[in-house]
Amino acid sequence: MSYLKPLGITLFFVLSYFAGCLAAARFPPKTSAPSASDAVSSAIVPAAENWGLSFQEEGKPPVANATFDELRKYDAYYAEDTDEKRIYLTFDCGYENGNTEALLDALKKHKASATFFVVGNFISTSPELVKLMHKDGHTVGNHTYHHPDMSQISTKEAFEKELKDVEDLYKEITGEEMVKFYRPPQGKFCESNLKMAQELGYRTIFWSLAYVDWYENDQPTPQQAYDKLLPRVHPGAVVLLHSTSKTNGDILDELLTKWEELGYRFGDLAKDLQ
Repeated sequence: MSYLKPLGITLFFVLSYFAGCLAAARFPPKTSAPSASDAVSSAIVPAAENWGLSFQEEGKPPVANATFDELRKYDAYYAEDTDEKRIYLTFDCGYENGNTEALLDALKKHKASATFFVVGNFISTSPELVKLMHKDGHTVGNHTYHHPDMSQISTKEAFEKELKDVEDLYKEITGEEMVKFYRPPQGKFCESNLKMAQELGYRTIFWSLAYVDWYENDQPTPQQAYDKLLPRVHPGAVVLLHSTSKTNGDILDELLTKWEELGYRFGDLAKDLQ
């Protein structure tokens, strides 16, 4: 009967997948929280899971929940598959608390393009900052309107509404169509989500480098930030930082300088990540 155990495990993951992708939507708090998990899988996770990374070698891309090729089938990415010292700066914007202008100033000083993934709250309460991002040549991406666990949304109509409500606000504010880059809140996803986003013309953008910067009242020190972000940088990295982090606002200029001293330049997702 030794075959029963692997059979039971397989049935568990199959049932988990369908349960995760058919459940009703639940809305978490307004701030993003990327997974610090070290879970490694040889395939796309079969159920609603946080995006996970395992850093195994300094200066090399981490092992993720899915490979470059597995994600590419759905126009999804977590890094660029390259040996060139090029990195991509992205910011998740759940709400504005006074740090975004400092981030924009540092980016302008270094002539660096970034992608800002905004939720409905940010775009509706901080339209002038959204205009400034657009004016400075940055990409404004879609982080959904309500910041729900998108893997729990079962219908394409509900999935599309979370994205379209942000698209409509962006166009109302800037007069331009939004670039169709989508980042799942909290990195929660399942394969049906990736397919829905693809069918709506979106590229799903995960990340390959992040650190715990999203607790507004428990911010890391600059040195703690450097200790995480410098040794783990790698060619083709998609870096996730939160605009709500005071530490990020304080250190971004110096952080970009340190990455430049390591030989890195800053790419533009909208131009380079195909």
